[in-house]
Amino acid sequence: MCGITGWASFHHDARTQTPVIEAMTATLAPRGPDAGGVWLGERAAIGHRRLAVIDLAGGAQPMTDRPDTPTLVLGHSGEIYNHHELRAELRGRGHRFRTRSDTEVVLRAYAEWGEAVAEHLDGMFAFAVWDERAERLLLVRDRLGVKPLFWAAVDGGVAFASEPKALFRHPEIRPRVDADGLREAYSLLFNTGPTVWSGVREVEPGGLLVLDRDGIRERRYWQLEAGAHEDDRDATVDRIGSLISTAARGQLEADVPLCSLLSGGIDSTVLTALLADELRLREGPDARIRSCAVDYSDQAERFTGDVLRTGHDTPYAIEAGAFIGTDHSTVVLDPRTLLDPEHRRAVVVARDSPIGVGDMDTSLYLLFGEIRRHSTVALSGEAADEVFGGYPWFHDRRALAADTFPWLLVTGDEAAMPLNPELDLRIGEFRDDTYRDALAAVPHLDGETPTEHRQRELQHLSLTRWLRQLLHRKDRLSMARGLEVRVPYCDHRLVQYAFDTPWALKSFDGREKSLLRAAGTGLAPASVLHRSKNHYPATHHPDYNRGLQELARDALAVEQVRALADETRLKPCLDTPPERLEWGHRLRLERVVDLALWLDHNKPQLAL
Repeated sequence: MCGITGWASFHHDARTQTPVIEAMTATLAPRGPDAGGVWLGERAAIGHRRLAVIDLAGGAQPMTDRPDTPTLVLGHSGEIYNHHELRAELRGRGHRFRTRSDTEVVLRAYAEWGEAVAEHLDGMFAFAVWDERAERLLLVRDRLGVKPLFWAAVDGGVAFASEPKALFRHPEIRPRVDADGLREAYSLLFNTGPTVWSGVREVEPGGLLVLDRDGIRERRYWQLEAGAHEDDRDATVDRIGSLISTAARGQLEADVPLCSLLSGGIDSTVLTALLADELRLREGPDARIRSCAVDYSDQAERFTGDVLRTGHDTPYAIEAGAFIGTDHSTVVLDPRTLLDPEHRRAVVVARDSPIGVGDMDTSLYLLFGEIRRHSTVALSGEAADEVFGGYPWFHDRRALAADTFPWLLVTGDEAAMPLNPELDLRIGEFRDDTYRDALAAVPHLDGETPTEHRQRELQHLSLTRWLRQLLHRKDRLSMARGLEVRVPYCDHRLVQYAFDTPWALKSFDGREKSLLRAAGTGLAPASVLHRSKNHYPATHHPDYNRGLQELARDALAVEQVRALADETRLKPCLDTPPERLEWGHRLRLERVVDLALWLDHNKPQLAL
């Protein structure tokens, strides 16, 4: 796992810009604490920071096809899970390899297939290839958007980076926010493409960008399609189990210590069980995978349910770890540490965005820091809810009938910081327009019933929007601690197969995630298999709420914050007794605090 950055321009000689590419690359040091390097040619510059995971000695980057006069230069972030198979195929086609790294497989694969290289890769990845002979830059992002890749136009070309902060070290790109950026940030619609930053865009998941002397061209090489499903229930359950198992096995490879994130929910438990079984096959019956969870010191006594949480995770995680036979540990956090301004600032800096989820972000950041003490790679159950229909909105008649994004029925406007009405951002109109565009992108099959039609829409919206912000969160907060997190449920073959499966099969037992529960039978204790969906834990300590209110009052003393926030609607959140502060109102305060930190760190130009 790594960080990449650079640019290509036909108007300037990059060879004179060593300080620029070094400064851009340095911003990504947390993503790659093990090594760094830069390459400069006449028309392009590429920088790389490395987190060494596979072939520790041989995977240095930027990587070139030849040491003396390179014709291809690659900056690669992520992991290619089918690199062994591709290496064998490419050797059969006459390619020779100098290293064991998956990075060199990407480089040789580009030499063989050009921009069609992406269609041959299985994994999570974002990479840039500069082709000296063709004078062409290729930017590619994995199918589900697990790994980030941003770009912005510069004179005669484009600059790119794993994170926007690197782009802002380029002399032509400045942190600037306009009304469109605020709409993107605070509408909670999770568009992919435009960002909060004016002029900064994302390469689409499953997409690529080509820059040559003819200009910039973007296209999608993969997207969800609607296909017929021919398997009966038993065959479907078997196929789901096989796809999950294959993804888990393929993502267990590493030359560094790894672990599994085990929350005590069905998603992480089934995954951890499969990983544990595979590890025992490889290393012997006594091999034990390490598993990790997070909790708060007061959670057992103070837990109270809310719209997203139904129970205390820790007892289930401990039971699941014992059932599977893992080396399990729980990172227990004092809720008061989540108020530490330095932790909060680190989270906002990592995310490059004022939109986060407060204490849940800070606790995840602290959890990843503790995990990094003993592991470099962690495997996560992220995406199972989107793939198998685990969220409440898949089972809520209001969501089936609503003419809006389904998560807004759960979070509502209370989850977004209220913006100053004088800005006249027309968020409601923006949501309506975006929703219509999003529905137009959903593929359908002829003959679908109204229920199947709507459920396909809900799943597509969840996979192409809601999931992406969760993947961003996990990538940024893990990579800020130099930890690689892999997400086997994002395997594109599993995602496509589940997307094609009729809703009647996805919910055949009348509950959420029916197929995953059936496929996981025997892999998890019954208590875990049958517990309700539970969101990432949040603290319930009134001292945290009290401290948050104080931080929010301090934030509202900042002139720029007051110019953006609606103080009238925030006042009830500040005046509510801490022990009675509800989740939605607390999240408003979290975002006020994050906004102040984000403005102070980035000092963006506000063009409103």
